[in-house]
Amino acid sequence: MAFAGMNYLAIVIAAVAAWVAGAAWYTVLAKPWMTALGKTPAEIEACKNQKPPIVPFIIAFVGALVMAFMLAGLLGHLGPVTVRNGVVSGLFCWIGFVFPTMLVNYTFGMRGRMLLIIDSGYWLLVLVLMGAILGAMGVR
Repeated sequence: MAFAGMNYLAIVIAAVAAWVAGAAWYTVLAKPWMTALGKTPAEIEACKNQKPPIVPFIIAFVGALVMAFMLAGLLGHLGPVTVRNGVVSGLFCWIGFVFPTMLVNYTFGMRGRMLLIIDSGYWLLVLVLMGAILGAMGVR
């Protein structure tokens, strides 16, 4: 595996873009997401007044870095690195790994369909966005 030749700047940019996309996604969908989690209107209102904990944001960024690194590794082994191939690879990773895993977990956890749609939609956005960035910037 040729990880020594990775484009680390592209990986960091892809991770930052995914992290920012998550902030935008869950800001726009905050109310339906909280409702899908089963939070009452009073609990949702109480959340607005709390200071968000920093640890989940750090973990989310580290996770995005790992995902971008792994996606770059896959792209480097699959052939020509282009925006199209990056997007397709991100889409295939979501279809083949992320969505089925979430579907199983959410089904056994008896979580609602709307929560699955919101959360898996975010991961679709992340993988496609990362693939596009890595494809555009190259992985080596």
